[in-house]
Amino acid sequence: MQKQIVATAVSTALFALSTGAHATNGDQMIAMSAAQAAMGGATVAQAQDAATILVNPAGMADLGMQDVRMDLGFGLLNPPREVNGQESDSNWYMMPAGAAAFNVNDRLYLGMALGGIAGMGVNVPDISVAAAGGQPVVTTKQVFRFSPAAALKVNDALTLGASLNVVNQSLAMSFVGGAGQIDLPQNQQFGFGATLGATYKINPKLQAGLVYTTKTDVSNMEYHTPTGMTSFDMDIPAAVALGFAFKPMPGLLVEFDIKRIFFNDVIDRIAITNPQPGMPAVLPFGWDDQTVYAIGVKKEMGPMAISLGFNYGKSPIGTEDVNFNLGSMAIVEKHLSFGITRKFSDKVSGSFAYTHAFENDLTSSVAPANTIEISQNQYNFNVAYKF
Repeated sequence: MQKQIVATAVSTALFALSTGAHATNGDQMIAMSAAQAAMGGATVAQAQDAATILVNPAGMADLGMQDVRMDLGFGLLNPPREVNGQESDSNWYMMPAGAAAFNVNDRLYLGMALGGIAGMGVNVPDISVAAAGGQPVVTTKQVFRFSPAAALKVNDALTLGASLNVVNQSLAMSFVGGAGQIDLPQNQQFGFGATLGATYKINPKLQAGLVYTTKTDVSNMEYHTPTGMTSFDMDIPAAVALGFAFKPMPGLLVEFDIKRIFFNDVIDRIAITNPQPGMPAVLPFGWDDQTVYAIGVKKEMGPMAISLGFNYGKSPIGTEDVNFNLGSMAIVEKHLSFGITRKFSDKVSGSFAYTHAFENDLTSSVAPANTIEISQNQYNFNVAYKF
């Protein structure tokens, strides 16, 4: 029985390490900036700022800059969460982001962007109070992505874009239980992928966007332990998204996006090379692919714009998989957002957004009946400079 507890706790800790509790659509951020968050992440068809490089690089052609647009900002994430009623003690995380887009000529646009696309961790004092001894789980994860990009305006209607995605993933895990101890110190690896995107103006009021992000192939996470090298492969999933932006009247924008995230390809069964004592050789996390729906509305009123957004994606973790995902809080489904943008001059503007992910919980449908629970509050701030 104790071995089963240790195996579950270890896989729990490893999963918290590998996916964290940071995300709103599975382990994916719904937005990288305040303007994107305010639209509920519905920004595939109509770019909101230079951070479109991290979403759909073809959107650089729609930023309206003469030469350059730069967007700098950060987000604060507050995700109160519990495992079996035990609260995590770490509840605030910072997510920086920055992007710059350059108008080379009437057809060519270049840009680069950097953002924290995943992060934070779990700090739960005891996930199994019924077991002998304490079962604390303490993990950290940071994933940053750098994307140089280019966009080509083929004609007045069609723009094509592409980016190279360079990812740095840092992972660490510590678990101490009554029947064993796991200690995987912080390590980091690089990964590479790409994004291909397009926008198409169907008519003056309607524009479509399509984007495909390849799987990011991250090098195996490797840890020197007393029993040798322990390693596993944790990549970042591919995704495809389609969006439609509608402008029924001047100053009003409505966008609807649908996205498919292919979690099952990378977070279904994770094989462990040279697992430490008590650690299973294969971790059956069982994540399903996820379909995400996002809608955003933006109304411009002179120098000010107000946005509302809603985002929904069914949890990729089912009740049958809860016991192998106790460290993962990536189960929120419904998100409501509000944002405001204010122009301070012809060149400078600022944005703020608040997103609330409504509380969700899952209880295992197989014994033992463990429960995970989370809600989220996210605050994004950005400053833009365009000339």
